[in-house]
Amino acid sequence: MSPSASSTTGPAPRFAVVGVPGNRRVALFQDAVRAAGLPAARVVPWLDVLRGEAVFRPGETVRMDSPGEDAEVERLLRAVGDPTRVEGTALWYARFTEAVRAVAQAAAAAGAVLLDDPGDVAVLFDKRLCHAVLDSAGVRVPPSPTSGAAAPVVRDWADVRERMTAHRMPRAFVKLAHGSSASGVLAVETAGPGRVRATTSVERDAAGRLHNSLRVRRCTTEREVAAIVDALAPDGLHIERWLPKATQHGRAADLRVVVVAGRATHAVVRTSHSPMTNLHLGGARGELDGVRAAVEAAGGSWAEALALCERAAACFPDTLCVGVDLLPATGWRRFAVGEVNAFGDLLPRLTGLAGSGAEGQDTYAAQVAAVLNRARNHRATATP
Repeated sequence: MSPSASSTTGPAPRFAVVGVPGNRRVALFQDAVRAAGLPAARVVPWLDVLRGEAVFRPGETVRMDSPGEDAEVERLLRAVGDPTRVEGTALWYARFTEAVRAVAQAAAAAGAVLLDDPGDVAVLFDKRLCHAVLDSAGVRVPPSPTSGAAAPVVRDWADVRERMTAHRMPRAFVKLAHGSSASGVLAVETAGPGRVRATTSVERDAAGRLHNSLRVRRCTTEREVAAIVDALAPDGLHIERWLPKATQHGRAADLRVVVVAGRATHAVVRTSHSPMTNLHLGGARGELDGVRAAVEAAGGSWAEALALCERAAACFPDTLCVGVDLLPATGWRRFAVGEVNAFGDLLPRLTGLAGSGAEGQDTYAAQVAAVLNRARNHRATATP
């Protein structure tokens, strides 16, 4: 038995994970649970949740994970048969947040403890709401004309152009409000009437349907950009100023920083020749030591950059773990937060930052350790 489990008094936590059975996320979490000397987590499939069949047990610690990479779950959430399709994210959001609330209600009724707050999840999966929460908390974010629930709805490309012009944004990211993994994202550049181009992974077929691709491509006409945006708009759009990013070895760079129980524990640098640095779109891992050196050489503070991520995570205090997208400005001196992700912890084989308390642990082991520490502290304070 590991020191983490054996050093506690009283019963250790019993985990249940709501996820996709056999998925790599669930497998990595199971590895972390076993490494801590605990019984394997009980897997509650998202399919059971969506069918109203999920059951939880008294005293369980319930962790929700991504419902992605399951074709039947995707069909039930988005009502599309082809998982490469981009459309349907508004319906996905409505059904997924309803499912999250059902998990919370069933867990509470059974006397189980939930590690992810349904209210937090609802905000995290709406880029407009998340942006407003961060901004109101003083977390630096890219300026946006669509931030918050009261912002006017973006109905089409004409609205996008109008807002970009009104807010003096010749370059902007146009994103699905409920998108993830760069799905439906366009990096738009304008230079006067009719001079528009965009970088995106969206492909439009002959019937006008939109599909995700692993190939980032360039749209070079306003007509093409408008057709994509008009097709995306019914699902809800979010617009952000395109902040020029710092570079590493000639490639645009940003970071995914994982925050567990309020502490920045893991960070990975993502670099790309395109505006989208997602690794599945051709991005590559950069050099974290190089980032720290560049920040300090520029007169910035790496500790302050991590603290910014922790402040962003603090906006969601009832959720154990989030992944923060940290955007370094040109010159490496200043940072902004692009997004906060509910399921942003899939960083296989990445171990914790020095001084984080998660040295030698992957993101899943750090979460298990945080739950064990909470249980230990709770028992200590409860002891007369």
